[in-house]
Amino acid sequence: MWLVGLIVLGVGASVALTVSAFRRNMMFFYSPTQVARGEAPVGYPFRLGGLVGNGTVKRGQQGLAVRFAITDGRQSIPVTYKGLLPDLFREGQGVVVRGNLSPSGVLNASEVLAKHDAKYMPPEVQDALKKGGAISNPHAGETVGAR
Repeated sequence: MWLVGLIVLGVGASVALTVSAFRRNMMFFYSPTQVARGEAPVGYPFRLGGLVGNGTVKRGQQGLAVRFAITDGRQSIPVTYKGLLPDLFREGQGVVVRGNLSPSGVLNASEVLAKHDAKYMPPEVQDALKKGGAISNPHAGETVGAR
């Protein structure tokens, strides 16, 4: 009986540790509207997707620092990033960034990913942009006024 109890206790502890590690490493996706409504966690990493706002890209005078905004057609979230940007990064382009939200509402990005071709956009970004009215044809991934 003691052996069975120890086995059950060991399996339970293993499951608890696995679930805990999974929760810490899980990365949620949010749209700019959800972040503006306060649904995204402050200080914890998550992904934010949308379009790079027109006229929002500001490059730092020194180094690789850049500031821009991501929009879904309804809300815009300011983003700071220090590093090399993807070749396809530009205003009006679909992007997904990973980072932490500061208490002031600025996303400090650790990674910036640009969509790789006009036919593909992550489903989460498509849904957010469709709800925000920022894309005309969500299946083609084309943006309103992008051409």
